[in-house]
Amino acid sequence: MRVELSTEPGNPARPNEDFASVALPASGQGGALVVLDGVTPPDGDDGCVHDVPWFVARLGGALGELSVSRRDMTLAGILSLAIGRTADAHHSTCDLSHSRTPQATVVLARWDADVVEHLVLSDSALLVESPAGEVEAVVDRRLDQLPHRVTAARTAVRALAEGSPERAAAAREYVAAVESLRNAEDGFFTAAADPSVAQRAVTGTRPRHDVRTLVGLTDGATRWVEKFGEGDWTECFAFLRKTGPQGLVDRVRVLERERVAAGVRVGGKPHDDATVVWVEL
Repeated sequence: MRVELSTEPGNPARPNEDFASVALPASGQGGALVVLDGVTPPDGDDGCVHDVPWFVARLGGALGELSVSRRDMTLAGILSLAIGRTADAHHSTCDLSHSRTPQATVVLARWDADVVEHLVLSDSALLVESPAGEVEAVVDRRLDQLPHRVTAARTAVRALAEGSPERAAAAREYVAAVESLRNAEDGFFTAAADPSVAQRAVTGTRPRHDVRTLVGLTDGATRWVEKFGEGDWTECFAFLRKTGPQGLVDRVRVLERERVAAGVRVGGKPHDDATVVWVEL
């Protein structure tokens, strides 16, 4: 088995809000991959006395432990239990009903001699390579399928002059529209304080002999495909095989800097936390 991991903050002056781990039980039977991308509250207000790295460390740690210790549970059941455990760790000090209570996207994969299971929630991604070299991207597309009123608001923002008061006001309205759909029906879902959200995740199982490699990526790394158009998922996987996870992160940083220098908005943050975990079974 080959395992490689790279994670890097978007801004060295700020904590990395991603989390990544690979759990390999002492029995030698199977293992698990965990990748989380903590969600940064836009104004710093999330009703919690803890920061996002605190949250992802506890949720990620619980996911890794439960994935290998509770083989009797589904990945959705494990995510539900891990969310509940994490909520119990701070419900007495924090307002977990706050819409921006600490939360994260989730990529979770588990394998043994017979099967490979996966779970994806929100906009991180899992790449699955077959022994024949075919690459499938397991993604949760709900953020790409928001109601027309929201996508129209985004288009309106982009049509206004950069730096203008009108654009700033329109951007605030757009962000509010997106936030109203967070963990809501007809919206999109993240792992926060409600264990039932685990049932909203994209899940699946395939025979172990159909999988050669698993790759988990946060959206700071998927920018290579989704923001910068360097290639499709198969080409991204080929780039990873050639350069390794750090090579992909380094290339994303180059592309970000080029756009910042040219005055081109990347969307969201100019530089985002980026994490890649490669597991070749």
